[in-house]
Amino acid sequence: MDSFKALLIEERDGKVVNGFVRLNESQLDAGDVTIRVAYSSVNYKDALAATGAGKIIRRFPCVGGIDLSGTVIASGDTRFKPGDAVIATSFDIGVAHHGGYAEIARVPGDWVVPLPAGLSLYDAMALGTAGFTAALGVVRMEENGLRPDKGPVIVTGATGGVGSLAVDMLAKVGYHVVALTGKESESEYLRSLGAAEIMLRQSIDLTKIRPLDRGRWAGAVDNLGGDVLAWIASTMEQGGTIASIGLAASHKLNTTVMPFILRGVSLLGIDSGYIREPYRRGVWQRLATDLRPPHLAAMSRRIAFADLPAIFDEYIAGHAKGRVVVEVAGG
Repeated sequence: MDSFKALLIEERDGKVVNGFVRLNESQLDAGDVTIRVAYSSVNYKDALAATGAGKIIRRFPCVGGIDLSGTVIASGDTRFKPGDAVIATSFDIGVAHHGGYAEIARVPGDWVVPLPAGLSLYDAMALGTAGFTAALGVVRMEENGLRPDKGPVIVTGATGGVGSLAVDMLAKVGYHVVALTGKESESEYLRSLGAAEIMLRQSIDLTKIRPLDRGRWAGAVDNLGGDVLAWIASTMEQGGTIASIGLAASHKLNTTVMPFILRGVSLLGIDSGYIREPYRRGVWQRLATDLRPPHLAAMSRRIAFADLPAIFDEYIAGHAKGRVVVEVAGG
């Protein structure tokens, strides 16, 4: 392939713009593993990067796409050989290193994971960073003692990519899942993923958060941050555990130490970006086995590579639901 198609994010006259260009392999960043990209996906972070709505991109120009799955073309890393099906997510991909929105990608071998048995290249991107992050949150909470018999688990931002996948995973392995959403119209969708209860964000008075409220949750997967996370902390049961994953509402947290020192609540920061082996591969193995979301196909939709730029505004406006898989080359 003399040249290949890529979605390049650039800064022009102080504004962030994105558009399709033709690149060649000499223009790719350094790395041990060169991959023919089959699929990528769209995450909120991708939309922020591509539109400039968030200070995500750390260098310009940069090919977007924080996820990719595909087949190895060439490798200087003995762990991988041509023809291997692989996944690459996180680290600097798509923000400071050319990413998955290109027909060819080159990345360091330490950023690459073999495609686990039981997942297709499409499945891997229907999961993508969102699925990896949700699963990492579940694994970390389990390590902290969470089990289905401990009590309900609340998932905030439940209709988003991470939220939907977390609901599906947790319900599959036996948790009583309460889905918190601001979108009443999506209640049936969340029930179809296994949510036992739907709670509307509008039902919570976030102007009157008590230092300690009635304990309700054994676990929580929070994608919002801000006052919602403060409310969750105040309503955790004794020994409860919170996986802090996102900041869609706010990066600020105004709370007290009381839930942590009087109820032994644990607040776990979930950093899916830089966690390394063997932990990374282990989480992907869980995603291919017991944590594989049973409704993954139903919550995912496929778009053509050419249609990618038009999808970003949907995320910025908060209208995204489930997962969007980008068919870069297919496979």
